[in-house]
Amino acid sequence: MKIEKTILKDVLVFTPTIFGDKRGYFLESFNADFISKEIGAFKFIQDNQSLSSKDVLRGLHFQNPPFDQGKLVRVIKGSVNDVIVDLRKESPTYGQSLLIKLSEGNFKMLWVPPGFAHGFETLEDDTIFVYKVTNYYNKASEGSIRWNDPTLNIKWETKNPIVSEKDNNSAVFKEFNSLF
Repeated sequence: MKIEKTILKDVLVFTPTIFGDKRGYFLESFNADFISKEIGAFKFIQDNQSLSSKDVLRGLHFQNPPFDQGKLVRVIKGSVNDVIVDLRKESPTYGQSLLIKLSEGNFKMLWVPPGFAHGFETLEDDTIFVYKVTNYYNKASEGSIRWNDPTLNIKWETKNPIVSEKDNNSAVFKEFNSLF
C-alpha cells in the first residue's frame, strides 16, 4: 500500500496495491496492522455507507469531544471531491482545507483524524461512499460548518449542489468556537 502525506498535519492518503488481470482485480482495502502503524492506536468501531445522486453535497460535519471521530473514507462506486478542514486550534494547519478526488477508479482512501470537519460533493449518479469511524455517533456532539463558507474558500466543482437544510444553515468559520 502506498502512503502519501498531505498539506494538512496528520492527514494521509492510502492507495492500495491493485492486482489485476483479464478477470478483474483484487485489492486489500483495509489492514488494521498496516494502518495503525501509520495513524497510531486508533480502533475502528463502525462502518458507514451512503448512496448519493450526482451534485449532492454533504458536510462539513464533525463530532465534538469526547465523541470526536477519526474516519478512513473511500468511494466504492462513482466519484467525489472530498474536503476536510482542520479544526484543531493548536495545529499549524488550523483553518486550512484539503480537497481530494476519491473514486472507484483511483482506489484512494483518506485518513481524516479527529478534529477535522469533513464533507464531499458527488460527481456521478449512484455514488457509494464508505467510511470507517473510531467513535460512535452522538447527536449532542455533532457540529457543522457551512459548506460554502467565504473564509474557507473551498473550490467546489458543483455550482448548484443539492444540500440539506441543516448544512445550508451551519455556522460560518469565523463564528465557530473549536473545542479541539
